[in-house]
Amino acid sequence: MIPRRLAPILRQRLTEFPAVGLLGPRQVGKSTLALAVAKDAEAGGVPAEYLDLESPADQAKLEDAGAYLRARSNRLIVIDEVQRAPGLFQALRGIIDENVRAGRGAGQFLLLGSASIDLLKQSRESLAGRSAYLELRPIDITEVPSGQADDLWVRGGFPLSFLAKSHDASANWREAFITTYLERDIPLLGPRIPATTLRRFWTMLAHRQGAPLNAAELARALAVDGKTVASYLDLMVDLLLVRRLPPLLPNVGKRLTKAPKTYVRDSGLVHSLLRLDTLEDLLGHPVAGESWEGHVIETLIGAAPPRTEASFYRTATGVELDLVLDMPGGERWAIEVKRSSAPVVTKGFRTAIADVRPSRAFIVYGAAARYPKGEGIEAVSLRELAIELSKRGERP
Repeated sequence: MIPRRLAPILRQRLTEFPAVGLLGPRQVGKSTLALAVAKDAEAGGVPAEYLDLESPADQAKLEDAGAYLRARSNRLIVIDEVQRAPGLFQALRGIIDENVRAGRGAGQFLLLGSASIDLLKQSRESLAGRSAYLELRPIDITEVPSGQADDLWVRGGFPLSFLAKSHDASANWREAFITTYLERDIPLLGPRIPATTLRRFWTMLAHRQGAPLNAAELARALAVDGKTVASYLDLMVDLLLVRRLPPLLPNVGKRLTKAPKTYVRDSGLVHSLLRLDTLEDLLGHPVAGESWEGHVIETLIGAAPPRTEASFYRTATGVELDLVLDMPGGERWAIEVKRSSAPVVTKGFRTAIADVRPSRAFIVYGAAARYPKGEGIEAVSLRELAIELSKRGERP
């Protein structure tokens, strides 16, 4: 098991809240992490029980959820795929309140879900003030040895893809993952969208990795209207498969890009959608730079402290910052992404820095050395900057 950076934060939240929701796409490692946390709880004297709502036997146990869970009020109950039982949240609310009145406030339930719309809506409404939410992301560069950085970029961070025995095995796993999502998982969540249509849409987003959203262009290519494209994008964002990065709109008196940028969040899925199985395939494809940019942005957003707001900055004349991080406490970082091992500070980067006035400015590039570039700008590797950001968020 790869040690996950989120593990200590998850354990801490369970000491602070009656319920903790651990959200993330399927196969990202939620169950593995939850079972490890449950084992730790048992070692500390707290009994734990795991229920998987994809199992008919476990579903049957919760037909009378109130009675079943009240009889186990002294345990940490882990409920996997909880979005399959949206009516469960009202029962959880009453049980949590009863346990609190009886003197047991924290660590009652660990709820795992694939971040469906229903899960997010009903849990937040029913468990308001009683729960915290954490997102488990795919493995990132701070969680793997330095020699595996390229494999992580090519294969992405889903554990079974990254740990596969070969590039072919990894590519086969990702293809099966995409097919399963399109043909099984998304229909189970409600939307009735033809799998071929949604795959075309997902692939179009991969081809346009990091581009400002042009809904009209996508609608024409899919022969649908703009509202339908918006609904497709909302679905992929809610499932944590696509990121919609908003623009920063400071009052600088310039014409600014106002459309969000879109990124397929896992680089391995980008490459599978575009049939790029190896590093050689990737480096020979026009999407390589945008794929690297998306990989860096997703890594840094994941490493940033909780409540950090992420955006990009771009003017109508092309002055741009790939990522702006506004962190709690008012600190702002401006980040430009370059795959090159010898990055150059452009005039546009300097102009953008003058516009947004960050506390610190970085170029994340494809080598390991860290050095100043002048005017307060540092060149730094992805690993080093991600570790620096994660340390700022280590206090649970």
